[in-house]
Amino acid sequence: MGVRDVANGSEVVHGFPHLDTVRSAVTALYRRLSPEGVHSYAPSVLPADVAFDDRDDLHLGAQRVAGALVRHLRLPDARMIVSFRAMEHAASVELAAGPEYFIELNDRFRTHRRDIGAALAHEITHVLLHRLGLSFPGLRDNEILTDTVTTYLGAGWLLLDAFREDGVSSQKLGYLTPEEFGYVLAGRALAFGEDPSPWFTSAEGYSAYTTGRAQALRDARRPPLTTAGRLARHRYAKDRRHALEEPARQHAGQGAYVFEPGPGGMRVSFPCTTCHQRIRVPVRGRVRARCGLCRTILECDT
Repeated sequence: MGVRDVANGSEVVHGFPHLDTVRSAVTALYRRLSPEGVHSYAPSVLPADVAFDDRDDLHLGAQRVAGALVRHLRLPDARMIVSFRAMEHAASVELAAGPEYFIELNDRFRTHRRDIGAALAHEITHVLLHRLGLSFPGLRDNEILTDTVTTYLGAGWLLLDAFREDGVSSQKLGYLTPEEFGYVLAGRALAFGEDPSPWFTSAEGYSAYTTGRAQALRDARRPPLTTAGRLARHRYAKDRRHALEEPARQHAGQGAYVFEPGPGGMRVSFPCTTCHQRIRVPVRGRVRARCGLCRTILECDT
């Protein structure tokens, strides 16, 4: 398993092309760990715990940072052996039974030490997912799962902070776009009551975080949630009227909600704003919905 490396002026993809897979990854994480398990990863790994000074010994420093990430990701009986070599990816790890895991880092990290923590965070999360038995089919989706879990469990802000881009060069680690990293990080921040803003040393990383956060906030303001804006509520009312006129079939609205007929009358399903599992509630006006997976309480006007 290896973390994707975009460097040396290669084009960085932006936007939200993997958002459906990202949301599925968050749902899968909550299902595997439970809400209590997910929230046991508070707070995020702190910058001081993974700081790497150019004056530090390369190998001892890498081992120290790896140890901090192992402890944060709750893998106390796992030992990471870190080495450096010329390679295509930023890093790779061979998944085995343990307790020793061998992580190889790209030689360029010998002189780009500030980003060693980001590369290690992705690889150590691979070990965690391997032990949890949590994976997605296909290389791309499984790497997106790894990036998402790394970020949601409090170590992936390092990956976003490793993103840098200017007119002549660029660097990005991981399979998610910078904005998708920002989206997942914002979802964690909202769920955990954290503010990761002060941790960023990369202006481009912080900008991507704010873009991702804006998308996460839009998710939290979609009908049938009472936080939805006037125009969205108007579209929802129109879609609901059409659904009630033909109650025998399912109606997908213009948003993420779907009207579904049932024996007790029309119901509307929509994704939870925290874990993205779909919630179904009756279409009958004001109702308080409780997500059965993450237990988030949502105020709705159906």
